[in-house]
Amino acid sequence: MNIERLIKMANDIGDFFNAESDKEAASIGIRNHILRSWDPRMRREIIDYCEKDGSALHGIVKIAIDDLARFS
Repeated sequence: MNIERLIKMANDIGDFFNAESDKEAASIGIRNHILRSWDPRMRREIIDYCEKDGSALHGIVKIAIDDLARFS
């Protein structure tokens, strides 16, 4: 899948969960959503992107993706 599309999808998920006042809970929500809903190849691509650059990801999304890397 196109990495720009994955970045947009991840940031959109982050925007939804960022409304949560507890940012740790928001990060866990992002991680769990991606873990449940994304194909393993999509998860691997966004993890690779985050590890190599990650500059287009929102801060809370980066935290969630770093955490996701431990589950994948």
